Amino acid sequence: MKIYLGSDHGGFHLKEQVFAYLSKQGLKIEDVGGKELDPHDDFPQFAAIACTKLIGDTDESSRAILLCTGGQGMAMAANRFRGIRASVIWDSYEAKVTRNDNDSNVLCLPSRVLEDDVYEWKKIIDTWLKTPFANAERYRRRNRQLDDLA
Repeated sequence: MKIYLGSDHGGFHLKEQVFAYLSKQGLKIEDVGGKELDPHDDFPQFAAIACTKLIGDTDESSRAILLCTGGQGMAMAANRFRGIRASVIWDSYEAKVTRNDNDSNVLCLPSRVLEDDVYEWKKIIDTWLKTPFANAERYRRRNRQLDDLA
């Protein structure tokens, strides 16, 4: 599994913490930017880079984590790509459900909510990474329908 990690200026500081946390767990991580804090950067470019890399990755277990101030902008940009199922998550229960039911492959974190709550964002990431997709026919059918919209 490889994790593509990206953020704009609003998520930059939390992205640096997430990178360090995932690195200590021995996961393969690719930081797709921003590489430095730039208060004038825009989230769509980083979402596009991460999603393009994720779609092209031959390892189907690979995923992306995107961060911005509220998480919504990253999710909106990411969900424009066929095969991407990005979810804005703020607690571990939602992390579990979005993996189990929706096979979410992109986690969007709202840094405004989570940056100061290290315990919570770690719990969210751990839950999201460890929860398998239930693979029920109704869930697969819905994911195909989502892809047909793209």
